[in-house]
Amino acid sequence: MMDPDSGAKTPEGGASAARGEERSSRRRKAKRRGKSRDVASFAPLGSADSASPAARSHIQEPGQPARKRKRRRGKSGGAQQAAPAVSDVAAVESVRPSETLAPSGKSRHRRKKNRGGRGLQGRPLAPAKTQPNVAKVVPPAPAPGKEGRNRSGGDASAFDPRGDRFPFVNDLYAALDLGTNNCRLLIAQPTRPGQFRVVDAFSRIVRLGEGLAASRRLSAEAMDRAVEALRICAAKLANKPIRRMRLIATEACRAAENGEEFLDRVISETGLELEIIDRETEARLAVSGCASLVGREARSVVLFDIGGGSSEIAVIRIGENRSSRLANHITHWTSLPVGVVTLSERHGGRNVTPEVFSAMVAEVEGMLADFYCPPLEAVRRHGAEDFHLIGTSGTVTTLAGVHLDLPRYDRRKVDGLWLTDAEVSAMQAKLLSWDFAGRAANPCIGPDRADLVLAGCAILEAIRRRWPSPRMRVADRGLREGLLTDMMADDGVWRRARQRRPATGGQ
Repeated sequence: MMDPDSGAKTPEGGASAARGEERSSRRRKAKRRGKSRDVASFAPLGSADSASPAARSHIQEPGQPARKRKRRRGKSGGAQQAAPAVSDVAAVESVRPSETLAPSGKSRHRRKKNRGGRGLQGRPLAPAKTQPNVAKVVPPAPAPGKEGRNRSGGDASAFDPRGDRFPFVNDLYAALDLGTNNCRLLIAQPTRPGQFRVVDAFSRIVRLGEGLAASRRLSAEAMDRAVEALRICAAKLANKPIRRMRLIATEACRAAENGEEFLDRVISETGLELEIIDRETEARLAVSGCASLVGREARSVVLFDIGGGSSEIAVIRIGENRSSRLANHITHWTSLPVGVVTLSERHGGRNVTPEVFSAMVAEVEGMLADFYCPPLEAVRRHGAEDFHLIGTSGTVTTLAGVHLDLPRYDRRKVDGLWLTDAEVSAMQAKLLSWDFAGRAANPCIGPDRADLVLAGCAILEAIRRRWPSPRMRVADRGLREGLLTDMMADDGVWRRARQRRPATGGQ
């Protein structure tokens, strides 16, 4: 029989034998070149191998309809069709994301085996390199009128933290509180409505108001300690993209004759510009910082912040329409010119006898007697107490730590803790029974607060006698949290984050 292409005789055995020898010859050549016999079936569209009839002849048998259809598609494009660019995804055949071109069936088997992305002993596999001749399929653009819609019909872009509709999501806010005893800094990022995530924090006891009650001036040693702490705060602020910050100073700088001179020194040595806030602003910030700890069942609350040089007290009455800002419900407030530092300096904080403690309580009670506030009646609904105290200060958190017998102070266990009236009285009596060394040895007090904690307990006892309550809530938060909450609320970050309801009525 004559070969129609070459005109030569076919070998013995007929056309099938000729085709068999041709296939085995091509297999041997492919093996010598290091290729698999199936490689042509994975060649990209438009390549020379896929367009060549000779390359297709060893994997397609004549007479099979499916293979004939493949030949017709190949012929329609012809060898003149250029190989598509990787970026031209519209002209590239779809490839599943988990599918990559492999030179042999054995490697494909290994890929299936490691589909979970884990190797020996559970170690993660190295990320696979994308082959240059494979283009990944890009999802088609959404149909008009359905941009960004999720399965529930809501606006998916409204929930994307990287979307243009949430320019605040990566914004950082900073609040610094330089008090009579402490220097505190918080850097936070807004999250859910009314909440934020702390990115960085700093706190150091500087005792800026040490000796202030006697001299009416800030001492050089106290200012040096405060400036050193503020340098650390300035470095933290400089290393982060802060959108908005507020830096405040409280009673020590308010009362000191050289308070303004000290703030000028802070600007020249640290670059931080602090503002001295008044007592009313301080009381409102304390309420804003503790707003989330006031339950929905509460109808009246007395919130107090026992500081180093002053103590702020706010009386809050909440009606049926509760404002998003709890500070709007303040009906009466006062700022007592006494704190743990000033009271301990007047009466002594190291050796506190029951008589000394009673004298401290009596002094604070005399100050509260001048504060006019209508009596609060506890209104009961369904057996629940609608009135309670909230304490935000180192004194109250120390009492909570001692009550829990913590091996070291843990804010997560203290913040939001409820204490009964009997538990508070027991903790005060326990601290009063310890000497200075015993208080300093407690991990929740330490030597820095050992001479101040009983003065704070005396202020707390005077407040409890003025507003008796069966329970008190502990707040490890205060002015810094109030500053952050107010700044974020003013910028409307939580209002922008609120989910939009999907349109109804066929829209």
